[in-house]
Amino acid sequence: MGFYDLSKEERLVLVAEMSEIIEKALRKKATSKLATYFSDEDTYIRRNAYLATGRIYRAKPELQPGIVAALKKMLQHDDCRVRQTVVNAAGEVGKTDFTIVQDFFDIGLKDEHHSVRNAVIGSVKKMGEVNPGPVLSWAKNYLHHPDKEIRREICHGIELRGRTHPQDILPLLQALEFDATARVKNTLVHVLGQISYKKGCLEKVLQHLTQWKNEELVVKALHEMIEVHYRYCNFSFYSQAQAIDKVRAKFSKKFPGKFA
Repeated sequence: MGFYDLSKEERLVLVAEMSEIIEKALRKKATSKLATYFSDEDTYIRRNAYLATGRIYRAKPELQPGIVAALKKMLQHDDCRVRQTVVNAAGEVGKTDFTIVQDFFDIGLKDEHHSVRNAVIGSVKKMGEVNPGPVLSWAKNYLHHPDKEIRREICHGIELRGRTHPQDILPLLQALEFDATARVKNTLVHVLGQISYKKGCLEKVLQHLTQWKNEELVVKALHEMIEVHYRYCNFSFYSQAQAIDKVRAKFSKKFPGKFA
């Protein structure tokens, strides 16, 4: 029976039981018990396992060294689901103590399985949102990595911070404006759209784009930003018509006829 096959009350009981068992396993350094939860076929069991690990890390300082050691040991596990959950658990730790778990993401980016690499992206998103300083400094080092997938993953990973603080990630994104790989460029355009539609964001993105040199990419990004204001019209601060006016006011002279 899956996690969401249970009633709400049953789920609450299960989460409490899992948290208790995980804490006991961490105290006893019983990584095999942790791996049972970390490898569960149910995504939501694994999710609750890494969330519980993060809560215990924050609540029990005396267990922190042991938690990091246990996660480090399980990062070498043969099961990709275990490694994926480990990276997600490290992401919970990294919300407050990124430097302690930085190596997990260096290793996870190079993992052979896409689910582990995706966990790195998800972790960078959630860490970067609340602990941007060290996370973005780390991410910056990968923007010119020879592996195009790593460049793309980092670009995607820093997106969430940009949705509320675009000025924090725009200089990093600019480093990719002449990337020759289509998947990286497409992700870059996507991210620029995603960081443009909340209150106070569009103006910052448009202003920064005036400094970019790759005019073809800038035009694509501007069109994407306009489309985002249509697709997310229920969530955007500006209507699509207002967004078009903002784009025209900033770029009509530079790109005549592009946004008529």
